[in-house]
Amino acid sequence: MANIKFGTSGWRGLIARDFTFENVRLATQGIAEYLIEAPSSKSKTVIMGYDTRFLGREFSLAAAEVLAAVGFQPLLTDRDAPTPVIAHTIRKRKAIGGINMTASHNPAEYQGLKFSTSNGAPSQPEVTRQVEANIARLQQENWSFKSAVIGTYTCKTFDPRPDYFKQIKKLIDFDAIRKGRMKIAVELMYGTGRGYLDTLLEEAGAKVTLFHNELNPLFGGHHPEPNAEGMAAVSALVRSGKAQLGLGLDGDADRFGIVDKDGTWLTPNQILALALYHLKKNRGWTGAVVRTVPTSHQVDSVANLLGVKVHETPVGFKYIGALMESEPIIVGGEESGGLSVKGHVPEKDGILACLLMAELVATEGKPLGRILKELEKQTGPFFTDRINVAIRPETKDALLAKLGSGLAKIGSFPVEKFITTDGYKYLLPGNEWVAFRASGTEPLVRCYIEAKSGAHFKKLRQACTALLG
Repeated sequence: MANIKFGTSGWRGLIARDFTFENVRLATQGIAEYLIEAPSSKSKTVIMGYDTRFLGREFSLAAAEVLAAVGFQPLLTDRDAPTPVIAHTIRKRKAIGGINMTASHNPAEYQGLKFSTSNGAPSQPEVTRQVEANIARLQQENWSFKSAVIGTYTCKTFDPRPDYFKQIKKLIDFDAIRKGRMKIAVELMYGTGRGYLDTLLEEAGAKVTLFHNELNPLFGGHHPEPNAEGMAAVSALVRSGKAQLGLGLDGDADRFGIVDKDGTWLTPNQILALALYHLKKNRGWTGAVVRTVPTSHQVDSVANLLGVKVHETPVGFKYIGALMESEPIIVGGEESGGLSVKGHVPEKDGILACLLMAELVATEGKPLGRILKELEKQTGPFFTDRINVAIRPETKDALLAKLGSGLAKIGSFPVEKFITTDGYKYLLPGNEWVAFRASGTEPLVRCYIEAKSGAHFKKLRQACTALLG
């Protein structure tokens, strides 16, 4: 029987091995039974979406058919759609929830199912535990579903773009971008962001050069992730002087990639610090900032300069989103490339993040790197990295036990505090730290390192590499 488990951002699996039509129907029935009991909404509408991966629309229709059979009203996007757009639509239409077929930045052979609750946020662990329990019971009962021929079921469709565009125009200063007369390179990664980020920038008067804006379920043979490697073509164009800023999205447009005027790829940690700086200083927004455990303390230092309170949550935007729903948060984000702001959805939005950076450049008339350097004159520099180490299942438990043993030192650095909010984080003297965490979606242990000097960073990296074997 399939072992359907929901990680930090839904259930993911290899297409045709784990992620099959039978298992999608089974998972959807588990969600449906949860929704039947859900007290949060009287609505019967469930927003359905999918990204550009193989069979995305067909998987979404298979889920819609199961929902309709138990009395829900599935409403399907008229084409592949970004994850933040699905989240906004759930809230706008007061739906009971949403199901999105996406594996985000994972390789092309993966597909995923993401379940969002009525507030548009990723479902919380207490929700997914109930869904998983429903699925396990259905398996024990040999539940089955008599479906239409794959791809032939039909349900009502809609265009989510107009409502989403109205929302973004409330949050972003398009006049500032227009006055900046900007030339921007945009990497769309063959994904759902086409017709969203590029269109919004063009409406703001920017001259846009597009990369990979056609459909390709194999993502050109690469991960659809806007990291330094994925943004290489954009970086080259920016360095040539043909654009002053590079912006990128992952496959489902919830993660962002930013390239500065000199072609440098800026980390999500740096972008979160810049977003906080811009919204507090230039926009005058009030509230706190929230970041995840392995996200850079550069955010904390900028918050301290601005008199802003900092919250720390476990990894997963569902935790950030929950806090954003409960108190005023200027901006929330994580080191893996997710960000949202006050007044928006409690879900990652790469489109919004990209537009915010364009707005900041236009507002201050400076490259992002120069703004960072000016901030670092007050906070000091930050040297940050993440190491991904592949692990074999048979060695995983022993390695995690070792990392979680409450080490007294990391190399020659004494440990001042040991935090187990999510994984194992070791705070060291001088606002330096390391953290270890098993990936929720891949067979990896992630090691996060932050130092205040290049020499300390090198020593910490060597020490962590030795710890990980």
